[in-house]
Amino acid sequence: MQQSVTAGNPPLVAPNVHVGINPGAEISARMDRLPITRHLWMLVFLISLGGFFEVYDLIFTGYIAPGMAKSGLLQTTTHSFFGFNGIAGFIAATFAGLFVGTFGFGWMPDRYGRRTVFTFSLLWYSVGSAIMAFQTTPEGVILWRFITGIGVGIEIITIDSYVTELVPQHMRGRAMAFNQMVMFAAAPVAAILSYWLVPTTLFGIDGWRIVVLAGSVGAVLVWFIRRAVPESPRWLATHGHVEKGERVVSKIEEIVTRQTGKPLPPPLPVIEQPAHRRASFSELLQPPYRSRLIMLIIFNFCQAIGYYGFANWVPTLLIGQGITVTKSLLYSFIIAFALPVGPMLAMFYADRIQRKWLIVAGALAVIVCGIAFGQVRSVAPLIVLGVLISLAGQTISVCYHAYQAELFPTAVRCRANGIVYSASRVGAMMSGFFIAFLLRDFGVAGVFTGITACMLVVVVSIGVFGPKTNGKRLEELCH
Repeated sequence: MQQSVTAGNPPLVAPNVHVGINPGAEISARMDRLPITRHLWMLVFLISLGGFFEVYDLIFTGYIAPGMAKSGLLQTTTHSFFGFNGIAGFIAATFAGLFVGTFGFGWMPDRYGRRTVFTFSLLWYSVGSAIMAFQTTPEGVILWRFITGIGVGIEIITIDSYVTELVPQHMRGRAMAFNQMVMFAAAPVAAILSYWLVPTTLFGIDGWRIVVLAGSVGAVLVWFIRRAVPESPRWLATHGHVEKGERVVSKIEEIVTRQTGKPLPPPLPVIEQPAHRRASFSELLQPPYRSRLIMLIIFNFCQAIGYYGFANWVPTLLIGQGITVTKSLLYSFIIAFALPVGPMLAMFYADRIQRKWLIVAGALAVIVCGIAFGQVRSVAPLIVLGVLISLAGQTISVCYHAYQAELFPTAVRCRANGIVYSASRVGAMMSGFFIAFLLRDFGVAGVFTGITACMLVVVVSIGVFGPKTNGKRLEELCH
């Protein structure tokens, strides 16, 4: 295969690293020229289906909270700021586990492969969630919530890199939007199950426990997903498994050719990359990755408080505005429909408009709608504003999951994503205590004042310091 660099661009490599054309660069050139077909969409769908259960687990946190409080297992608010016998402690345990998963184990997909870790982490979640459902003490629930969160954290960062590496450059935004649409279809499922089950008992079992158990059935699908989705060919080539990577790409090319009914276009020009090496954390501390790392850590911390400060507290915030418990769950179910709809709409513009500007626009929309939400009491405006906040939050989510995966090289992509994403886990973990404090002392309006401050930081960090990524190949962005 002819070896060259992109016309008009210098070799794009990390500083002080020996340069040469390697098979990974050639595989990337072949992948990036692929036309979009239903086979590529199916690969994204199967990966996203695994993530469906992760989102289900995250979303039901807020919906089962009233049921846990009603059963007397956890309290809605506590006297101390860090009260671990309340709902805030349950939320904190969720995101503490996510932090350990993303920060402590983010290296695993880079070391052992996207496919292997994808399967392992989903099994981890499924078993941990089932055990948590049978706990009868606050300590037991919070402990197993923490353990389950570790598996969820590993799964999330694996999925982002997996999708980014399996699709061509011109499909990345739409692929991530589709991924988020499938995953967040779990939101209305969690909401409607909670509406039906949380206020009741079934066969003597609290309804919230059945909601938790329903999510653990994801283990049944693990082996089907694992067999149908190949390992990332970019990862295989980067880790010295060149022949396996070639076989994966050849199989994809064969299927795509059959589905399009015409020969594939020639591979794109090859961009020089570093020779194969073990992923190194020190590489992330060199330009340009260091500034990107700092920017995304700040962004992730603040957006998580804003996003989960609303998503995990929707029923409670509605109750704070005068809505009854049962009706708050019904209205939350309506609002939850915006979670998969947001990514579906983003498929139309995710590759057309710069992702950084979509993130900024989403944050500004959260600010405007959030302030209005804190001021109204009527049902219809509350639901409309709740839907708009959810749509804006999903725009941010779709774009930043694609955005941060694009900004680091394949060899350290999951590790970098794990580090920056762990900042969002800290923010989300603190959000429970932060929102509970604001709700107790300043009401719903105070909650959205805090969310506004966080979203302003999001606007500045991405709007001022974030690079543009749309239309660029992964190798171009990593120089």
